Amino acid sequence: MTAEIVPLKRAGQPAPSLDPILALTAPGMNAVNAVILDRMQSKIPLIPALAGHLISGGGKRLRPMLTLAGAELVGYNGTRHHKLAAAVEFIHTATLLHDDVVDGSDLRRGKAAANIIFGNPATVLVGDFLFSRSFELMVEDGSLKVLKILSNASAVIAEGEVDQLTAQRQIETSEERYLAIIGAKTAALFAAASRIAAVVAECDDRREQALDDYGRNLGIAFQLVDDAIDYDSDASTMGKARGDDFREGKMTLPVILAYARGDEAERKFWQAAIAGHREGDEALAEATRLIARHDALEATRERARHFAQRAIDALSIFPDGAARRAMTEAAEFAVARGY
Repeated sequence: MTAEIVPLKRAGQPAPSLDPILALTAPGMNAVNAVILDRMQSKIPLIPALAGHLISGGGKRLRPMLTLAGAELVGYNGTRHHKLAAAVEFIHTATLLHDDVVDGSDLRRGKAAANIIFGNPATVLVGDFLFSRSFELMVEDGSLKVLKILSNASAVIAEGEVDQLTAQRQIETSEERYLAIIGAKTAALFAAASRIAAVVAECDDRREQALDDYGRNLGIAFQLVDDAIDYDSDASTMGKARGDDFREGKMTLPVILAYARGDEAERKFWQAAIAGHREGDEALAEATRLIARHDALEATRERARHFAQRAIDALSIFPDGAARRAMTEAAEFAVARGY
């Protein structure tokens, strides 16, 4: 059963889309992509081959777009943000490579994950290479403040991933801890990507914080929807195997809510399943049924709408215009999407 999606837009309006932010940032993304292509090169052929497998794999590139859109929002006319947006994408790509090794993923964006093709050691090492490239780009920018923001985000992401790993197969994981995990592993980079646009434009603290708030809340909303999609979509739509989180024993919000709302028999099922004692398609079907029974997907999306609205509200200090409208619609899209 697929949860009903209720977008933030009113009934009768077109479904939200990334098209406005794609159009807004298209010229800048051309420059960012040129930096990415240049800096992923190496005299070791395996490095660009493996990096290119993921970088060219059709991702949304939402994080670097946030840097570019934020620069448009605050009226920045320079070019420093192009290299920094590339650094953001390298950080994100490195974390994806490492995640696929940790999770043992078979698919990424609808294609075989890099670790399946190239092996775990090469995938981890190329992730390290991309992290290094990102820091080269930060140093070239020359701003200690930018370096502090992005390096801190990188550390927080790693902490979030470790926290998620330690919460794996722990059925008593609370919603509070779950939100702290996704706030670190996902939202920290959204926040940093948005905030650095205000830094390069030399904005005041209020506008800098507003962009940070926008990115952070958008990132939480985005991850909440990702975790709902894992139980109500398929591999051809979302680019990874359905139920991956369940098979890996990840405590995401749909499971946390279904467990909290379940009766004694249902809780015993979840205890066994998350511990790894109930596996396979039959167990996944039962998990999906229980999640649907307790409206856990809709509740997860409702929380996502709450954070998306907070992201939109953070933009209220900026004047209306194409950039603000595009960023608003990106937040609306984050919760209405099915992939």
